[in-house]
Amino acid sequence: MIKHSQIGFTFKSWTLALLLLGQLSVDGQIGGLYTFDFLNLTASARSTALAGFPIAVADDDIAQGYANPALINEKMAHHLSVNHNFHFADISHGFISYGLAMPDKKLSFMIGANYISYGDFDRSDVFGNRSGEFAASENALTIGVSRKMDERLSLGVNLKYVNSSFDTYSSSGMGLDIGLHYLNPEKNSNWAFVIKNAGGQFSTFDIEREAFPFDIQMGYAKRLEHLPFRFMITAHKLQQWNLRSPNDELITTSFIGQDPQAPSGLSRTVDNLFRHLAFGGELLLGKNEVFKLRFGYNHLRNKELAVEGFRSLSGFSFGFGFKVKKLRFDYGVGRYHLAGGVNHLSVSLDLNSFFKKL
Repeated sequence: MIKHSQIGFTFKSWTLALLLLGQLSVDGQIGGLYTFDFLNLTASARSTALAGFPIAVADDDIAQGYANPALINEKMAHHLSVNHNFHFADISHGFISYGLAMPDKKLSFMIGANYISYGDFDRSDVFGNRSGEFAASENALTIGVSRKMDERLSLGVNLKYVNSSFDTYSSSGMGLDIGLHYLNPEKNSNWAFVIKNAGGQFSTFDIEREAFPFDIQMGYAKRLEHLPFRFMITAHKLQQWNLRSPNDELITTSFIGQDPQAPSGLSRTVDNLFRHLAFGGELLLGKNEVFKLRFGYNHLRNKELAVEGFRSLSGFSFGFGFKVKKLRFDYGVGRYHLAGGVNHLSVSLDLNSFFKKL
């Protein structure tokens, strides 16, 4: 039996280890460095509305198993979730998942498939002469399993087979997620720790072998005692401390007659710290909490996609969800840029009554 005091010590140890690990990497740019980067897209409308990282919220939402395999539980058994994301430029992205459970073995399972279609492109030579069209798409098959170690602690693993196809170029690989979830019912709080997308390629697009979009995350969620509200804070990119790019250090031109100033060392440190954090909240309304209002904020997205001289809602996200008998509907919108955002729809169905009749 794992003692709860040992769990607290373990979380403190992880925090120290991750802070030390963060000092090992000082490169600020993180975009365009990995293959299979679509694995980091949000799997559900709920995840989109909560800034993309609800890794510490455990309930009967089977799509949560993609964010953290330790969240897979027996309440998700025979739940089917279908999610579709209307991305930019007619790009389509979605995730389908189904839950199973073996309560006597304290094991729960998730089978999922996510896909992204980039559409059709014109094939042309360097002179602009067209010679037809080609398609580009990527997909992944995920098998997840979680084991309940005791009433508070769960461990989980997601195994992903990934494939990409861009015209005549293709690549495949295998990825792994390892997750932990710890529940403290006395304080209505949850802790989570996830190692995301550890893996490698079986076959490459070209000669060079590319890295998976590896990420280390730690999350906290708490349900307030006297208010039907749950908030969550997630730290991500913990394997890399500096998330600022060289462009962030440039002195910008002043338009109000004052001399422009470079950001101070303290402001750079605070800004970089908050780039590791994402915030989310759920307002739980109605009898049995059948209706939920959601919002989130991702500071890294806000800074990376901001346009100088313009205010925007980039990094902010909103959404809602409600249940009608055995059906659950969720909608989320994530603001990425002045150009707009993405719209995410999810429908979940509880098939337990169907299987009981069989």
